[in-house]
Amino acid sequence: MPTHIENELTERNLRIEPATVEDLSILTTFISDLMEEQPDFVSDEAAHAKGIQLILESPSKGRIFVLRDDEDILGMVNILFTITTALGGCAALMEDVIIHPQYRRQGLGSLMLDYAVAFAEEKDFKRITLLADAQDEKSQSFFQNKGFDFSGLIPMKRILN
Repeated sequence: MPTHIENELTERNLRIEPATVEDLSILTTFISDLMEEQPDFVSDEAAHAKGIQLILESPSKGRIFVLRDDEDILGMVNILFTITTALGGCAALMEDVIIHPQYRRQGLGSLMLDYAVAFAEEKDFKRITLLADAQDEKSQSFFQNKGFDFSGLIPMKRILN
């Protein structure tokens, strides 16, 4: 982990670490709250818990990192692994960059994002892709300020049963 992230975490008495099964309940709540804000999704706690559990039980497919203080989880980020034929290596799909509302606007989202990028760089990933809400200009601006650019590609989806 880069020194600036370590220093910032130490100064704030925080840590970022892989999520565990014991975190399932709070992570499910985080995702449920996020989905309630998303026009493309419906909040479904059972489905969210199942998805989180699939990631936690399959570290070869991705990681969920949590930001903790001594008592609570303050935020999370989900990084799923894939392969890019365009760049000839591993790539990451970053989802669910979430900071609990009580702790927003304190630089914690930047810490989580910097940590996720450092993790991907350390693993020699060639690209990180994320989806930002088309109507949320603040979110888009945040990611742009952290080095993410708009793609010429547009996301499309097909929900399967």
